[in-house]
Amino acid sequence: MVTLFSLLTALPAVLALHMLKPELVLPVFSVLLFIEAALAVIAARLIHIPDNAEDITLWDFAGGFTLIGCAAAVFGEPDQAALFLTEQGSPRAAPQP
Repeated sequence: MVTLFSLLTALPAVLALHMLKPELVLPVFSVLLFIEAALAVIAARLIHIPDNAEDITLWDFAGGFTLIGCAAAVFGEPDQAALFLTEQGSPRAAPQP
């Protein structure tokens, strides 16, 4: 399970580093970690583990992903992400002949 979540985190993060502007990497990484936390919660709800388990559980993964996602969101520059999203949503002017 650790290997699966490591691959789900590392591969998109490496792709984001190469494909996005540097100021957008942390917001994208933050969203990725929140999605992985949600997937870990869903998996933890489907797989019933006793409450007295001494090993690391999926709930621990979900909490860790959420914590790191919040840290990435805090360290990221929200102005750049907001600017990127508004540029993508605004209609472009037609070229003048």
